[in-house]
Amino acid sequence: MKIAYVITRADPIGGAQIHVRDLATAMQERGHAVLILLGGQGPFVDDLRARNLRTIVLEHLVVPIRPLEDLRALREMRRALEAFEPDLVATHSAKAGVIGRMAARLLHVPVTVTTHGWSFTTGVPPVRAAVYRWIERITGPFAADVTITVSEYDRQLALRAGILSPDRMVTVHNGMPDVPPSLRANPADGPPRLVMVARFGAQKDHPTLLRALAELRDVPWELDLIGEGPRMAETRELAASLGIAERVRFLGQRMDVEQLLAASHLNVLATNWEGFPLCILEAMRAGLPMVATDVGGVRESVRDGETGYLVPQGDVGTLRDRLRTLLTDGGLRARMGTSGREVYEREFTLDRSVTRTLEVYGRVLKRQLGGMTRDIAPEPAGSGSGAAGE
Repeated sequence: MKIAYVITRADPIGGAQIHVRDLATAMQERGHAVLILLGGQGPFVDDLRARNLRTIVLEHLVVPIRPLEDLRALREMRRALEAFEPDLVATHSAKAGVIGRMAARLLHVPVTVTTHGWSFTTGVPPVRAAVYRWIERITGPFAADVTITVSEYDRQLALRAGILSPDRMVTVHNGMPDVPPSLRANPADGPPRLVMVARFGAQKDHPTLLRALAELRDVPWELDLIGEGPRMAETRELAASLGIAERVRFLGQRMDVEQLLAASHLNVLATNWEGFPLCILEAMRAGLPMVATDVGGVRESVRDGETGYLVPQGDVGTLRDRLRTLLTDGGLRARMGTSGREVYEREFTLDRSVTRTLEVYGRVLKRQLGGMTRDIAPEPAGSGSGAAGE
């Protein structure tokens, strides 16, 4: 099968980018031909090409809504797809989802859209949410054959918003390739190091985390913040104003997240809205306990009281108390980390996600051919789920 993956941007490197990279790698290892179309440049494009994934950068595919640029991106994408002649176009992220399915429909190619959290989800600024809800409704004539939501929360959200009917949506949770035992954490060690992998932007809630930690200066801890973004400077200033700057490291965008997680003891995700965060799966894979804001599909991976803790959005007090519990109890960190690793192995491996995704692709192709079964290349004997690689 020939699959064209479309994602809006190469930078910053977030969950959607990692998902596309891992999914495309696994599909290629299973014998499928893969093309990735995306906008922007940077280390992510280099990473894709280093994995021998055929990648085309589209000059006009940009994030802001710009009608002229969007039309140019549509023409660019259509030409690239015509040359590749895919059996299926699989789009990811909001802008790529709209333009990609238009291009696929113009070429009469079946198309899926994977939403990594709707742009109108709870917590998104109201004006922005209204714009994207309107876009989803007016692009109805170009609707995907199937929309894949990465959480059941998102599927139910779309149903309530009247965006799609139940028969056009399916939930497939994200999965992650495994890491070797040398990249497993030892959460019981100390002094504890916390880590948060997240872009510094409106979506993530670094201020609540810093304010909670500022009330825990009597407890040993250090914090690594991995990521970049427009609010990085003001977050530095907040850490300084709270008197905890010497305990916080701003590490920027990193390509060695697995190694940094292995050297940590506790993972945190303070956030305002989410789909189904890969950073949580990365933590569970490493055997780390998790403290995360209870928004979107977060509770579909974090088992409150078992693999970590869920806290209400913006609740400094509850976050502080949960962090204190884990920072002062290495045994509890180890037990929760072990439970998280077991849940990852059982539910969130890349192989499980790829298999479910291929089932969806197969149904789409079968429907396109009016009930005839489309050949899908079998998985080569001994094939794995891909090498380990926000």
